[in-house]
Amino acid sequence: MVDLGSNSVRLVVFEGLGRNPQAIFNEKAVLGLGRGLQASGRLNEEAIGAALTVLSRYHAVARAMRADPLEVLATAAVRDASNGPAFVAALEARMPDVPIRILTGEREAELSAAGVLLGFPRADGILGDLGGGSLELVRLERGRPSRAVSLPLGVIRLAERAGGDVVRARATCEQELGRVPWLAEGSGRDLYLVGGAWRALARMHIAQTGYPLAIVHHYVLRREEARDLAGVVMAASRRVLERMPGAPQKRLGDLPFAAVALRRLLRATGAGRVVFSANGLREGWYAGLLPEAVRESDPLLAAAHELALRWGRDPGLPPALLAWTDPVFAEQDGPARALREAACWLSDIGSHDHPEYRAEQAFLRILRQHGVGLDHHARAFLALVAALRYEAEPNAPYLAPTRALLDVPTIRRAEALGAALRLAYTLCGGTPDLLAGTFLARQGGRLVLRLASGTGVFAGESVQRRVEALGAALGLEAMVECEGG
Repeated sequence: MVDLGSNSVRLVVFEGLGRNPQAIFNEKAVLGLGRGLQASGRLNEEAIGAALTVLSRYHAVARAMRADPLEVLATAAVRDASNGPAFVAALEARMPDVPIRILTGEREAELSAAGVLLGFPRADGILGDLGGGSLELVRLERGRPSRAVSLPLGVIRLAERAGGDVVRARATCEQELGRVPWLAEGSGRDLYLVGGAWRALARMHIAQTGYPLAIVHHYVLRREEARDLAGVVMAASRRVLERMPGAPQKRLGDLPFAAVALRRLLRATGAGRVVFSANGLREGWYAGLLPEAVRESDPLLAAAHELALRWGRDPGLPPALLAWTDPVFAEQDGPARALREAACWLSDIGSHDHPEYRAEQAFLRILRQHGVGLDHHARAFLALVAALRYEAEPNAPYLAPTRALLDVPTIRRAEALGAALRLAYTLCGGTPDLLAGTFLARQGGRLVLRLASGTGVFAGESVQRRVEALGAALGLEAMVECEGG
């Protein structure tokens, strides 16, 4: 699909129809089609020719890749400009077989919400999607959109309405946001931010703080951190912005106005946290193509399944591992059990790697994997479990991100689960049939491993060592019992 915005135009080609949208082609051109619209009421004449050229290329690329369906979604600049219809007619002449849809502000908000909910299925709070021409706001209530509005507060339009003055921009934002009383329902909840200018702020914060994971999606700032970041950017001169780590050169002029919109939105909503989403309108369009059963499935487990089917050996083993570990970890709640289930699915993804690098490869593959439903803590937990399942050294340098992203109790849980999975693979060699001849249980203050005779499993030195390691991780005395004879 082609996202035709006020500031940029982008072609995204998705692969397949999985729960986690996988973009296999993503190209953007910053054209400023909406620059000057506030004063002239027209699309930027200098950008129109370039836009038609770029869109002709995107048409050729999409057809060469056999992308289907292919649509152009036009947003604020095209729908508000007096010469928007003429531009669309010129575009239709170049792309006669491609639907060109001019989205209303309300429809743009709906698609943004659908995209965010792919990554945050239970989102509760306020969604803000900041483009070049407009700001879409949506009230999300426990994973469902309720109310929505589109305001003329995109970074380009806001800058032009304020004459390039940040102080005037602040007053303009306050006036517009004051017309949306339900924003106050975001008090204490999350503020979900979508849009390139806001993602740029997140990247700057990541770079400036030395955060160990350069992934904007699911990046979280406390209210005070977000206010401070916005305040610094609002007050900075262009020369100062240029020197800030992570500052995108092409967006320097937009950043102060993105910061103004963020600061005013924090005040209007009373949000307790800011959560950045890389998903938005484009992923919302993609979500509309998915079967309902796929769209409603758990994104964490879907991502784990995808990796397991690509890199693992036996898809029958992960469910068996989950059941095998249940007696030991059964006290965990729903989210924790889902993480354990995901870890079971991911436990064999290093099977095709070189033995000397399996732990590191598995760790990095999971930590940096594609998956819209994985927050940063889940990535770190699952990556650590997999690395320890492959006998990573606890102090290996590549494990350092886990110490920054996880607290000590969570690291201890990862260590215990990694030890359990390492024991399981020692027993069964990666096959559910052999695992079926073993049973793991807690009995009072003891960890008991039972082995059935005649099944090909026995209590060798490595098994004894690893059951003792698991017992130590759980704070239990370990023992092995052999049944039959």
